[in-house]
Amino acid sequence: MKYISILLVFCFLQLDAQRRDPLDITIDWESYDPPSTLVVDENPIKRAKFPVVDIHSHHWNMDPEKLEMLIKQLDTINVAVTVNLSGRNSKKLKTYMENIANSSQPNRFIVFSNIELRSIDAPDWTKETVKQIEYDYKNGSRGLKIYKSQGMHHKDSLGNRIAIDDPRIGPVWDKCGELGMPVLIHSADPKPFWMPHDSLNERWLELKLKPSRKREDDDPASFEQIISEQHNVFKKHKNTTFINAHMGWYANDLLKLSTIMDDIPNMYVEIGAVIAELGRQPRAAKAFLEKYQDRVLFGKDSFKPREFETYFRVLETEDEYFPYYKRYHAFWRMYGLGLSDEVLKKLYYKNALKILPSIDKSLFPD
Repeated sequence: MKYISILLVFCFLQLDAQRRDPLDITIDWESYDPPSTLVVDENPIKRAKFPVVDIHSHHWNMDPEKLEMLIKQLDTINVAVTVNLSGRNSKKLKTYMENIANSSQPNRFIVFSNIELRSIDAPDWTKETVKQIEYDYKNGSRGLKIYKSQGMHHKDSLGNRIAIDDPRIGPVWDKCGELGMPVLIHSADPKPFWMPHDSLNERWLELKLKPSRKREDDDPASFEQIISEQHNVFKKHKNTTFINAHMGWYANDLLKLSTIMDDIPNMYVEIGAVIAELGRQPRAAKAFLEKYQDRVLFGKDSFKPREFETYFRVLETEDEYFPYYKRYHAFWRMYGLGLSDEVLKKLYYKNALKILPSIDKSLFPD
């Protein structure tokens, strides 16, 4: 009886060990996100070292109480000026500008207007859209924002995709150049969104979590086609300043982007939504930002103050192997670039002051 009891205890312990064996635990791919055991120096940054012009922001509600709340949020992270790319146009834009003028700190906001392409087949579309740009400028608009939908999804009266280099839009680009209004244009999505959704696609998990982002070559056109249309516009309208949103989706290929920058001198880039690409190649990214330090702008895209901290940490520190701020776009770790003060100042505000001279320069140190 004694030996039977010992045997039963031994079997119980074995079964319990098997139940607790971590090799027997099954988890989903999407759930695997272990905290790193790497012990490294950490220097989280909650406020930018120098005042920032956020060239890529969206604020759909610019009612007076929202503006006052936004000013307080900007102060917490040292964003001196936010550029609202969602200014709409005409009457709506005029209302926005009136609300800003009546706010406690109107010099904290710059507004870009928007155009409507879907009526491009109207006989007077070009003439009326140019007039709208002039009207918006008189009401305070200081730039034009082109959404990716305007080169990807918007269709004409026959159901055809409207290419962003459609010649009917040409006078609009020229009018912006004449008025000194930079055009911030978002074209396409990251190239892996067009690639097969398989084990060779490093954005596989992002596309699994966000399946609506997956593209096919004809949805609505290939990556290469959309990007070439964008570059055609830049090259043809040399007297207009263009800001290529999200580094033109070439932050993962800085050699290619360097070639484009050299070929198109009237093109700036901004870093919104691609900080993860820069943060995984700190030496190459630092070299790129030093070489093109006069043509790169700070942008964030969505306005969530806590998320700015990852941007500041990548740009300002030399920290190693820290996580991206949210669990999509990137599932890799970041490294700090440790940019010099002079490069930081240009990225944070000096380059924006060059192309947006209406910004209040008293908000910045020099």
